[in-house]
Amino acid sequence: MSIQKIIEGKKEWRAHVLRVKALPKDYQMVYKEIQKYLFKIGPVELYEGTGLLSEILSFFEEGAASGKDVLEVTGRDVAEFCDELIGDSKTFADFYQESVTQKVDRDMKQ
Repeated sequence: MSIQKIIEGKKEWRAHVLRVKALPKDYQMVYKEIQKYLFKIGPVELYEGTGLLSEILSFFEEGAASGKDVLEVTGRDVAEFCDELIGDSKTFADFYQESVTQKVDRDMKQ
């Protein structure tokens, strides 16, 4: 990765963080929990820029602008909201499961 890409990525992230800080406190709290959840679950595209997180943030900004409570936007089960967002996404757990299966298959053939 070039230094220019790293610098651009940091600028993009800082701008993203400023948008999060502009949200109402309840939205910020839920957003941060979503972010932690997604970083633990590990959808691969999360590490390719702020795409998914920016989409969630835009969704939250719209909800806050229309005066909705954050749980009206996500539903009461925030983890389920996240799971629905990443339902078809590859996760690092998927890659790990595949590598274990491949290794066992390869070792069993020998």
